[in-house]
Amino acid sequence: MATNRQILLDNRPEGEATVNNFKLVTTETPPLKDGQVLVRHHFLSLDPYMRGRMNDSKSYAASQPLGEVMIGGTVGEVVESRHPKFLTGDRVVGMGGWQEYSVVDALQPGALRKVDTTHVPLSYYLGAVGMPGVTAWYGLVKIINPKAGETMVISAATGAVGSAFGALAKARGCRVVGIAGGPEKCAYAVNELGFDACIDYKLHKDMYSLAKALKQECPNGIDGYFENVGGMVLDAVLLRMNAFGRIAVCGMIAGYDGQPLPLANPALILINRLKVEGFIVSEHMEVWPEALTELGTLVAQGKLRPRETIAQGLENAPEAFMGLLKGKNFGKQLVKLV
Repeated sequence: MATNRQILLDNRPEGEATVNNFKLVTTETPPLKDGQVLVRHHFLSLDPYMRGRMNDSKSYAASQPLGEVMIGGTVGEVVESRHPKFLTGDRVVGMGGWQEYSVVDALQPGALRKVDTTHVPLSYYLGAVGMPGVTAWYGLVKIINPKAGETMVISAATGAVGSAFGALAKARGCRVVGIAGGPEKCAYAVNELGFDACIDYKLHKDMYSLAKALKQECPNGIDGYFENVGGMVLDAVLLRMNAFGRIAVCGMIAGYDGQPLPLANPALILINRLKVEGFIVSEHMEVWPEALTELGTLVAQGKLRPRETIAQGLENAPEAFMGLLKGKNFGKQLVKLV
């Protein structure tokens, strides 16, 4: 039996989330039953969707219950197994949550997946070759459906989703323009990720100023937009969308504190006959193998070089999560647990 530290959701945020919404506890891992696997987590993924789960309100996913381990993707190694397909030492990815160990019912389809770390680092399976990468792939391929020569734009361009989106769109012959916060992130998007241009939204006080910058970098308008932010950024992009443009709505991080995000010009959806589609990647498990194969290939070829921000130790997960919500991370936000 291993001593296991866990972070629970202790109380719900009122407005902005704080570290005081969480509680660190120590417990013992229970003995394994037949079909179960004990996983020691090496990395924990921090993602914007977790903020929505903290609220007790109707959303696309159930609220995180109070007093339970906070939800989250994990990668690690099997340290004990009572399932024939999983052996001690196997590297695995799952939804182990904010804790150092998890007991997984491996008989449950999709609960645990073995991964190969020969060419892809273990941590990448929480980012570029994991849920964020597949999110980028689904929004681009299945909703935007780009053609070579078209212009693609993505907000939160240097995050785990954005970096994958850039590589995937460039592989399809598109012009790719990012929107990110700060000169360092924009330089990274262009110089490291291969974006054609990146706009620093922090230089623009309103949607008209941002739309002017978009016009400069997207002289032929915008054909496809991948939305992670909402608010002023979405209003600015709508002003530059081409007729029959497609918008994949993945996140609205500008509104995660519960503030409404009204649209300034919703009539533009009609005027430009835009397709606007929201999606949740976990509802499309059938595409994951195809998406992960392409993403893994891009990493192995050096065409996708994702950056990571790593906090050390489970106890620092809440603080790192607050930083993620404020855009302090650079690339994929992880917590290293071993």
